[in-house]
Amino acid sequence: MLANVPNLLVASLFAVAAVGSNIHRAEDGSYGGDEVDAISAEGLAKLKEWTRSNPPAGNCTLENAVIRREWSAFSRQERLDYIDAVLCLQKKPPTTPTSIIPGVRSRFDDFVGTHLNHTLFVHSTGNFLGWHRYYVWTYEQALRNECNYTGQQPYWNWGKYALDPVNSPLFDGSDESLSGDGSYFEHTPVPVPGAPPPFDIIIPGNGGGCVTSGPFKDMVVSLGPVAGTIDGVTPNPTADGYSYNPRCLRRDISENAAVSTRTNATVALLTTHDNIADFQEYMQGSFAKGMLGVHGGGHFTVGGDPGGDFYVSPGDPAFWLHHANIDRIWWIWQNQDLATRQNAIAGQTHMMGGGVPTTLEDDQFFQVNEKVPKLKDLLTTLGGAGGELCYIYQ
Repeated sequence: MLANVPNLLVASLFAVAAVGSNIHRAEDGSYGGDEVDAISAEGLAKLKEWTRSNPPAGNCTLENAVIRREWSAFSRQERLDYIDAVLCLQKKPPTTPTSIIPGVRSRFDDFVGTHLNHTLFVHSTGNFLGWHRYYVWTYEQALRNECNYTGQQPYWNWGKYALDPVNSPLFDGSDESLSGDGSYFEHTPVPVPGAPPPFDIIIPGNGGGCVTSGPFKDMVVSLGPVAGTIDGVTPNPTADGYSYNPRCLRRDISENAAVSTRTNATVALLTTHDNIADFQEYMQGSFAKGMLGVHGGGHFTVGGDPGGDFYVSPGDPAFWLHHANIDRIWWIWQNQDLATRQNAIAGQTHMMGGGVPTTLEDDQFFQVNEKVPKLKDLLTTLGGAGGELCYIYQ
């Protein structure tokens, strides 16, 4: 990679970010930048300065770091290559023993099972961001090392499509999308636990049934449901969701939920919360305060099954782009003040408020990966995990 790439990235991000919060598709089908891109550019410049006196671990540098890009920035061939790699992972046999999770049927299911098995210990906890950072990275490595993918994990910049998600390049149902909305299935509003009216429900969209278009229209969902949010899903034979329960991929793309992911919401998240506790709360959502947050908003934008069930939501291929953007937003936030934010953590070790305070020395467990990194090793994308993590965002 050329040595001047970081400089070019900063310049390009500033150049495309001079537009308003509501991003619309141009006549040529492209999308512009937004204020988040501008904040990202500022942070990247600070990161470049920071690395001069704080070099990354291992052989990682800004110059050789992988550059993760937004889905709309991918060419048609790049999108097809990514999709092919995901389909490849769905065809490969699992490595998770069925004695641990009986329902796994593929390498893709391995990742769903890992999330299912750790859900209560990696949500609304102090390790939420770090754990998911490494989780997405291990998925990216599986695509590359096991399915010959030569690209990088794309992300979903929610604000670009929040006004019309169903017609976005992610969900328009074309062969280069992540498949489209589900067929129409009349269903009750999706409840938002603990939220006060009128924020206690997600209004049904025009889908809810099986996805019938795009490359994932024939995929089989194996695990769950555990905490399903849409009517008509076949219950899992066991309450833990571990048993095999084959069914179609269902979605109910929701403009109602996408409101929580508009660019102005992300800008507010990045600019009004200077400590990690507040940042995490507003990112993940505070349902009791009537806030879905960008995290909850992204999941509920997809909805359906398994996307609407936070135990097995990685079973929808859109999950991985959503959480890549969660990681990107954290990365942008960290870069604004690396001296105080890079190693900042807050929260307990169990989502129900139990456990003990999270520490930097806490081990992080990933069934799909033999390594057990500590949380302190997952707080930077430049040299984290002993130099394994080496990527930035454009």
